[in-house]
Amino acid sequence: MDNYTACGIAEGFIEAGSEEEVLEAWQWLIDTGLCWSLQGWFGRTATDLINNGLCVPKGNRPNPNTVPLEES
Repeated sequence: MDNYTACGIAEGFIEAGSEEEVLEAWQWLIDTGLCWSLQGWFGRTATDLINNGLCVPKGNRPNPNTVPLEES
C-alpha cells in the first residue's frame, strides 16, 4: 500500500478487490496520519471507522513480530 493507492481506494477512483482492502487502505491513512491532513471527510470517516471498531488508532495494532507472553 502507498499513499496514492490508499487515497484512491478511499475516494473510490481505484477499485478495491474486497472490503478488507478498503479497510486496509483506511488503516494505512490512519497509521501514516495522512487522513488527518486531507479534506475533512477523511478525518471524519477515519474517526467513524475507529469508533466502530473497524480500524484502530495509530500505534494500537499488535506487532506481528512479537511473541505473546505466556500467562501463568
